[in-house]
Amino acid sequence: MKTIAIIGAGPGLGLSLAKKFGEQGFKVAAIARNAEKLAIIVNELSKLNIEARSYVADVTDLASLKQALQAAKQDFGHIDVLEFSPYAGPDIFRHVLETTPADVLEQVNSHLLPAIVAANEVLPDMIHNSSGAILFTTGLSAMFPLPFIGNVGIVMSGLRNYAANLHNELKDKGIFVGHLSIGTFIQPDTAGDPDLIAEAWYDLYERKNRFEKTFPEGIDPTKL
Repeated sequence: MKTIAIIGAGPGLGLSLAKKFGEQGFKVAAIARNAEKLAIIVNELSKLNIEARSYVADVTDLASLKQALQAAKQDFGHIDVLEFSPYAGPDIFRHVLETTPADVLEQVNSHLLPAIVAANEVLPDMIHNSSGAILFTTGLSAMFPLPFIGNVGIVMSGLRNYAANLHNELKDKGIFVGHLSIGTFIQPDTAGDPDLIAEAWYDLYERKNRFEKTFPEGIDPTKL
């Protein structure tokens, strides 16, 4: 059986991703800083007969993140898919005219650097086995300038650049690197239902026919 490690796993999108991949025979390593939310995820997956374990790590603590991934590899034997989607909430958003170096550095520490550490931790095995996937989830500011989240867009666009470089370098080595940019609020029973996003992610992972797409597809950022 394959294993997916979900970084930033929560009871919303993280749980939906775990369910979707679990339905396809994946074991789940859920990684996040909130032990209570992780326990909810593992309990829900257990009800569905999906094998899962949780690992507490704050992504801003790079050593802790690395240890969590190493523990997951030791427990499951391997990580076949890495999904990266930590989210801090709108309280950290800053308009571009109000963005300070500290606002940008916070995003670098909570998104860009953890993404690189996580990828570096799983890539050697993936390259050796000529198989695997790394899935980066961002917001729409990774692809389009949105002034009301100026600090986030600076870093998300950098993360997208990193992901695109990985995709181009690894696509001929049997490793898929993908990017899904979400342009809607994630909320059950709406157009941004996390189950729908998980479906879109699995479709991109399974098809591997392109590097990225938005959710919803064809979204117009000028109408946000």
